[in-house]
Amino acid sequence: MKNKVFFSLVALILVALVALPLFVACKPALPAKDKIIVGQAVSLSGPLASGNAVVSTPYYDLWAKDVNAAGGIYVKEYGKKLPVELRIIDDKSDVGTMTRLLEELMVQEKVDFILPPWSTAMLFAAAPIANKYNYILVGGAGGASSLENLNLPYFFQSLNFVKTQIPALADILVELGVKKAAILYIEDLHGTEYSSAAAPAFESKGIEVVMNKSYPFLLKDASPLLQEAQSLGADAFIGFSYPEDSILITGTAIAMGSNFKTFFLSVCPAFTFYKTDVFGPAVEGVMGGGAWNEKSNASAKAFSEHYTQVTGQRMGNYWGSIYFYSAMQHFVQAVEEAGTLNQAAIRKVMAAKTYPTALGDYWYDEKQLSANHPGEIGQWQGDVFEVIDPGAKRTAPPISKPDWPKQ
Repeated sequence: MKNKVFFSLVALILVALVALPLFVACKPALPAKDKIIVGQAVSLSGPLASGNAVVSTPYYDLWAKDVNAAGGIYVKEYGKKLPVELRIIDDKSDVGTMTRLLEELMVQEKVDFILPPWSTAMLFAAAPIANKYNYILVGGAGGASSLENLNLPYFFQSLNFVKTQIPALADILVELGVKKAAILYIEDLHGTEYSSAAAPAFESKGIEVVMNKSYPFLLKDASPLLQEAQSLGADAFIGFSYPEDSILITGTAIAMGSNFKTFFLSVCPAFTFYKTDVFGPAVEGVMGGGAWNEKSNASAKAFSEHYTQVTGQRMGNYWGSIYFYSAMQHFVQAVEEAGTLNQAAIRKVMAAKTYPTALGDYWYDEKQLSANHPGEIGQWQGDVFEVIDPGAKRTAPPISKPDWPKQ
């Protein structure tokens, strides 16, 4: 009986050994692949295009160039490095167009990965669609706090957001002795989220909010709003606005001589052209969302120098540039550790791992929000967009804004 069992086991082992090569041979091979296609539906035209052109596109382009200069992304399952090819389509600053194009990239073209659109409202629309098809979406320009509670496992947020910026701004206003604040905000998700958080945050610090008013997309005339803020005795003007509106508001305030102790605009002051090309020394002391500069740390300085070396231009903005580039550096390292182009496997690594980037160590918290910001609020002081957050990351203390130059 024992001999019979023994010979049966031997026979089974022999059968398994014979069948194993056949099983391996029958395992489907990966399709041939010579590059990684990264798709993006983003605003190349329309009212959102100028912001995207300054803050977003140049840094994704730089990332792709740097990846390819290194030979590509090493993917273990293919046993080689694969270069990156960007597939960029214009959404014309229209959310319906963006969502349609994004779905086409994932479903019809079956790109390997996707990049985010531009603006908070666009990002809010894109994130659920990406999750529907199990595509990783590393959020870029935009920071909808309402995304945090939607249970979107494939969405990662790289930029500052309401809950990190507004408390810092409130503390800065207190430090500068602000007593009354006027809030102006664009009628979209960015404006409504920021303004609804700012008013109670300011009031909790003893700052009276004397005005909290929205304006329509593509503002035409800012003078009545500035006049109202002045008439109400505001010593802080706080605008949650996009680049075109920020430039209009600033230019109008200068022309009118509408002076406030603090002048803050959420999106645009951190863009280098706002000072160097448009307003010059007139915007000394203007604050904006951001923030970082070459003094933030050695890796930030190296990133700025690298950008200049590659493009021949000064760093274009001190807001999203380093965030977006660093998020993609983190992403590449996650792909290489996962050893696959499988979205679920990469997502798992991204959520758990810390990697070195231009920002320094980069990781995501339990809600998949980037956890290392070099600064929340910046201010033009001389030729530097200084980080003025209270705490160790501050590169200079805040100053009250000087009066606008006489026109």
